[in-house]
Amino acid sequence: MAEGGRIRASCALLRNLVLAGLTYALIFGIIQVLQSPSGTVKGKLGIPAFLDKSGPADIIKTTKAGVKVKFATTSNLVTINPHANVFNRPKSAVQPKDDYMGPRPHVDTEADLKMLVEECRGTYNGIEKMRNVFDCLEFLSDGSDRYYTLPDQPYRASAQDPRKAEYASADNQNNTLSAYPSHSESATANKTTIGTCPGPIVPYHVYWTGPATWRVEVFIKSYLYTQNLACSRLWLWLDSDRHPNAVDKMLHSDPLFARFLPFVERGDIVLQSWKFPNHIPVPKSEDAANKNTNIEYYKSPGKPNSKGETAVADGIIEDQDGQQWLVLTPKQMTFLPQAVSDAVRFVVLHLHGGAYFDMDVLMLRDMRPLLLPKEHSFAERWAAHQHPGDYNTAVMSLTANSSLSSYLLRGGVRMGLNFHPRVIGRMAWKDGRDKEFLMLETAAFDPIWTEFNWDREGRCTVPCLRDYSAAFKGKAASAKDEWESYDGPQLEQIDAEQLGTVTETRSEDLKPRSLDTGIRNAGGRIYRRTTSDPEGKRSDGAEVATPPGGHEPSSSSSSHGASGSEAPDPDSFSTTSAEEAELRSQGVIAEYIIEEDKYPPNNRTLENFFRGAWTYHVHNQWSKHPEPSSWMNVLEVAHNGFFAGERTNPYGEMWEGPSLMPYNYWPEFV
Repeated sequence: MAEGGRIRASCALLRNLVLAGLTYALIFGIIQVLQSPSGTVKGKLGIPAFLDKSGPADIIKTTKAGVKVKFATTSNLVTINPHANVFNRPKSAVQPKDDYMGPRPHVDTEADLKMLVEECRGTYNGIEKMRNVFDCLEFLSDGSDRYYTLPDQPYRASAQDPRKAEYASADNQNNTLSAYPSHSESATANKTTIGTCPGPIVPYHVYWTGPATWRVEVFIKSYLYTQNLACSRLWLWLDSDRHPNAVDKMLHSDPLFARFLPFVERGDIVLQSWKFPNHIPVPKSEDAANKNTNIEYYKSPGKPNSKGETAVADGIIEDQDGQQWLVLTPKQMTFLPQAVSDAVRFVVLHLHGGAYFDMDVLMLRDMRPLLLPKEHSFAERWAAHQHPGDYNTAVMSLTANSSLSSYLLRGGVRMGLNFHPRVIGRMAWKDGRDKEFLMLETAAFDPIWTEFNWDREGRCTVPCLRDYSAAFKGKAASAKDEWESYDGPQLEQIDAEQLGTVTETRSEDLKPRSLDTGIRNAGGRIYRRTTSDPEGKRSDGAEVATPPGGHEPSSSSSSHGASGSEAPDPDSFSTTSAEEAELRSQGVIAEYIIEEDKYPPNNRTLENFFRGAWTYHVHNQWSKHPEPSSWMNVLEVAHNGFFAGERTNPYGEMWEGPSLMPYNYWPEFV
């Protein structure tokens, strides 16, 4: 028995030695093959697994997921699928209509703000229409002939005296001209000059803290894409209380904002240093004598101080010229980001007039008609809350140095510099001043807020998005039932040949089809323009959406939006034409195959992105990046095409301004 065990052990040892030798020989052979130039292993995608570095883009290796590439502007490797990537993906599966808004409104056009309120709200107490966002958007889109008017010549904004204008430097000469330039003397913006406005120039205000990110870029581009540039100015207020060199850094050391420096030079963008003022001018007491104000003036003012200033009320002084000032002490000032953001809008609008926008608000239409009426103080409703004091101030306008702006300003100061819109709004309602501060419904500026809170009545909006992250999603399944309320005609579909190389089956699927067939994407789902049949039945051919959590955005995150960013966006990158040419020559950018694409082209176009709304509120979403083919990417593509001189804006205008770099790429979506 013992001798048999020794024999078995010897056999096992011999077997192991033989296997070890074979394994060593195999490994050595593989190494020799890899080291031989003629034995280079081909990757799964048919590209050599290791290439010499040649050209500006370094091709590192191929993997199962794609080809790893190092671009000059990235710190990390980027994985590219040669058959479906941002370089060869068709921009859309349908032909977009860029000039869907028609000609831009006349420079003196005014909106009937009260009509906008009543058509979308109903009666003041009943608010019968408030939750029906679809009907409101339809009115805003199709009813401009009712709510837009061009006043008779003597009453137009352009016919008024610039020296009496409420807007700061409305004539671009510090309000010193006796008349605005005539229409024959006016000029549109071009590559070198911002042009001449035949009327008052309206300031647009936005607040930011920290370095520029994608949020700053997309906001500025949406402004340049939609507004009458000769007749507006974008004032970017940078927090200099916490960052004393904020303006200097933005001008000289911010790589993303550098692309906008020509617009600073041309005058489109004005960088302003935000510091809490210790003296804020307010109208004289007699100007507000017949108003229900929150200022209780002293019956017997005190004696003038050494500067000739007299205390006329708590926190109010009057100088030797009769100008009254709201005085803030250092103890009253706040430097908490959200509180600063809430306060900035009330201070700058009181001082300079115009409109304020949170940085996460994207412009879709020309705002000018809303800002020209004599009474143009307004904000938005907080979701579908019924209380008449529940405002949201992500978009807001106030008449400068007015009784109302002074009232709201002093109210916030007296409440400990609390300018939260619902706090300020309820104060105004309690004092009977809310009707001076018009409340526009959410459809105008934030069309899915009612949907998000499960308060919507009637049909869903177009597109039917049920949470704020949906606008950033571009995968095949992301469309869900977003076309359920669409009644318009099917957009012209792009021929299969323009979509790249696809299989015969897919090629047939992508050809123009009848109205009830639509476009089939790589996932096999059909997305189509929906119609109503004679019996009123709807067809959308899309998946049923998974209901999101039906809750309200918190006041600290998604309510009216912090205007700053806690940290810069993660690394994005751009490419040069030489880099793209190198990738094509190496086969890294190959023929497009739709089955390979996680983000296939679809039928989303900006024409049907909440048409009628003036803005779309992203509601922060600071960490989100727009996936290819998402609604946000559709906006990016429209911007890129416009600034490249290849497409028009919604008003059919071609870009004639300075060159502007396209959006960078996000590595995770390449």
